[in-house]
Amino acid sequence: MSDLTAPILTRAPAQRSGARSATQDPPLARYALTGVAILFLAMFLFAPLAVVFTEAFAKGAGKFLESFSDPDAQAAILLTLIVASITVPANLSFGLAAAWSIAKFSFPGKSLLITLIDLPFSVSPVVSGLVYMLVFGAQGLFGDWLNAHGVRVVFAVPGIVLATVFVTFPFVARELIPLMQEQGPVEEEAALTLGASGLRTFLTVTLPNVKWGLLYGVLLCNARAMGEFGAVSVVSGHIRGMTNTMPLQVEILYNEYNNVAAFALAVLLASLALVTLGLKTFLEWRHAGELAGHGGRH
Repeated sequence: MSDLTAPILTRAPAQRSGARSATQDPPLARYALTGVAILFLAMFLFAPLAVVFTEAFAKGAGKFLESFSDPDAQAAILLTLIVASITVPANLSFGLAAAWSIAKFSFPGKSLLITLIDLPFSVSPVVSGLVYMLVFGAQGLFGDWLNAHGVRVVFAVPGIVLATVFVTFPFVARELIPLMQEQGPVEEEAALTLGASGLRTFLTVTLPNVKWGLLYGVLLCNARAMGEFGAVSVVSGHIRGMTNTMPLQVEILYNEYNNVAAFALAVLLASLALVTLGLKTFLEWRHAGELAGHGGRH
């Protein structure tokens, strides 16, 4: 019996060792993959950012700062902030409601709702802008009624807000849905059993559990709202000082060969993106630290 089992026992460690080594990439492959990733980032991320900052300061810091004294540039910055300040709270409310409904309840049409939430990811922003033109434009479905009552949607701020809300509404919901589904309804049910009201349960149990995912979704939504170009370009009408957001103003200035002013606004947009990236990294670090702390206590 021992003679039969000895070869098996002696071969087992070697087989296990071989299995471990098979899962480890050779150093050359690791270095090659890392080098390709770094080269790709350098070509398509760092180099364009460097060009933007270089062009913005090509004629000195004075010209760069002077670009922001232009009334049209100031109007574009203000409009971008206004649109974002409306879009983000709207998507925050929708995202919380949609995620809560999908993760905590079963109801007819649930799969359809999930599909509709993903719709802006599969539809071109330009197409969404054209849809709003067909619905709210002068020759659109509600065009005659809007004109008769003196209401302007397209080529005005309401149209820009509607287009921006459409392209950004999946971000908060998509961050919260898997998080709430993973947590399940156990804690909420326990709070309700102990006599907490629905609102108190939401504020003291649900929100604290999803706070990092919620903030992450809000950051992504805000970044997309400020940088949206396609849908806004269709419904804005490109009216200087009135319906141009920062991305549209950058395009106009660049087409007029006013490179310093165009790249100055582009630097502002890029800086907002970098700040968003930094906050995203911070939130991920805090979330990971919090999970590690909970794991250590358990």
